[in-house]
Order: sequence, then C-alpha cells, then structure tokens
Amino acid sequence: MEQENEVKVSSLLELETLEQGLYRGQSWDLGFRALFGGQVLGQALKAAWESVPEGRVAHSFHSYFLLPGDASLPVVYDVETVRDGKSFSARRVKAIQNGRNIFYMTASFQLPEEGMQHQYAAMPDVPAPLEVEPDIRMYERYFDSMGRRMQKALSYHRPIDIRTIDAENSISSNTSTPERYTWLRANEELGDSQAMHQAALAYASDYHFLTTSLQPHGVKITDRNLRIATIDHAMWFHRPINMNDWLLYSIESPVSGGSRGLVRGQLFNQQGELVASTMQEGLMRITE
Repeated sequence: MEQENEVKVSSLLELETLEQGLYRGQSWDLGFRALFGGQVLGQALKAAWESVPEGRVAHSFHSYFLLPGDASLPVVYDVETVRDGKSFSARRVKAIQNGRNIFYMTASFQLPEEGMQHQYAAMPDVPAPLEVEPDIRMYERYFDSMGRRMQKALSYHRPIDIRTIDAENSISSNTSTPERYTWLRANEELGDSQAMHQAALAYASDYHFLTTSLQPHGVKITDRNLRIATIDHAMWFHRPINMNDWLLYSIESPVSGGSRGLVRGQLFNQQGELVASTMQEGLMRITE
C-alpha cells in the first residue's frame, strides 16, 4: 500500500488568476469515473469570493452540473458580476473544460448584520468524532480489492478527515434506512479566511452525499451497472464556518424516483449550532 502523501485541500483551492474575473484551478483524480463534484463546488465558490467587495460573506449558492469533468485537466472559472447592492452581491460562475461549460453556479454574498434568530433543528446524538474510525482506514483495509485507479488516488482522499458512523454500511449491498452521519474536519490549519473555510466545506459536502440515497435499494457504489452523477447542489451558510474543528454532517434522502435521488444535509458544530444546510439531486441509474 502506498505511503500517505501531504495532499492539502488548501492547495486545491488556490486559483491562478488569468485576468480579472477569470481563474484556473488544478484537478485531483479521486479514482472516480469523472471529476469529483466537490472540487468544482469548492473552486467555483472560491472564485466567486475573489470578486466581491471586502467584508461580504457567502450565504448561499445554487449550482448545476452540466457535463462530466475530466480529472486530468485543470478547470477555468469565468466569474460574472450580476449585482452589487448595499447589502448583497450576486455572482454567476461558469466552469469550463475543453471549451465546454461543465458547470454553473450562482452565489450570493451579504454584509453580516444582526437580526431575528432561531434554530428549529436538533443535533443528532452520535458518537464523538474521536470515537469513530477515520474512513480512510476502512479504505486501507480494502486496498487490495480496489481498482488500480482508486488505489493510486487514495492519497487525495486524505485532506479532509472524514469519519462516518457505521462506515462499512455505506459500501455494503445490505438495505438500510437512507440516513448517514459523518464527522468532517480539515487535516490542516486553514487560517481565518471564511473564503477558505466555506470553500473547503463546499468541497467536503459532496462526500457520501448522493450515495445515501442508494442505501434503501441495496446497491453498492462499486456496482459496475450503476451510473451515478450529481445534477444540482445547493448550500446555505447560517453561521461562520470553522473547518479546523469538527462538524457533524447529518444526511438523509427523503425520496428517490425517475432514476433520481434527492438528499438533504445539515451541518452542526460541536456546540449543536446549525452552521450550514445542503440539498442535492442526482442521477441514479442501473444499466443492463
């Protein structure tokens, strides 16, 4: 088995400025059939951050995946300034590979302000993160049964410390309720920039997300007849994000049908505060 490499999510989120509003990000091959959706989410949000007035913070984004990306090629991000108001800014981001639009995002930013506040969401009672085995250790146990491409890509799964409750259930063919609980934390110090923390969380939010919708159907993610891909992904930030500390990702899939699955997630800090919410719909197709 290969030794651990120093692969950092902060390096993935570093963008090269080509000209004003135009950026290029490098790609990681995570061993999937196509570019990992979380990479495009994180880089696109980081690109949008580059163009907003100082002091404004992203509060939401909505995105569509149009074409599969190529993990061997960089991605160019074209940022359009839609609006800069007194309190809010809107940006539209287009991700381009080989001259084709593979992804669109619309992101909204706001100057932080005080206002009415409530939380009608309870943090699930699950084992503490240090009581849960890192997912990467489970993958290492199955290293010899992995495909060669996945073996080579394993180091790129290390930048985020992901610890899923009952992780082995997520790769089995047993049927189970469509819910999953995962602890997330960056494996490096990310500093104080909310641009970096939000982008890192956007990146991590795509891990184990859509596959939760497979659990009631007894279909493994490694099934050769399965075609699975993200169609759209939305995220809302309710409080400042700290990826240097543990966040609990509570995921459920309320419905599937028409070869599509819907998943929604809530992210809590260790104080039980809801810091972000997510929703995603994706293709889940069994071919003959």
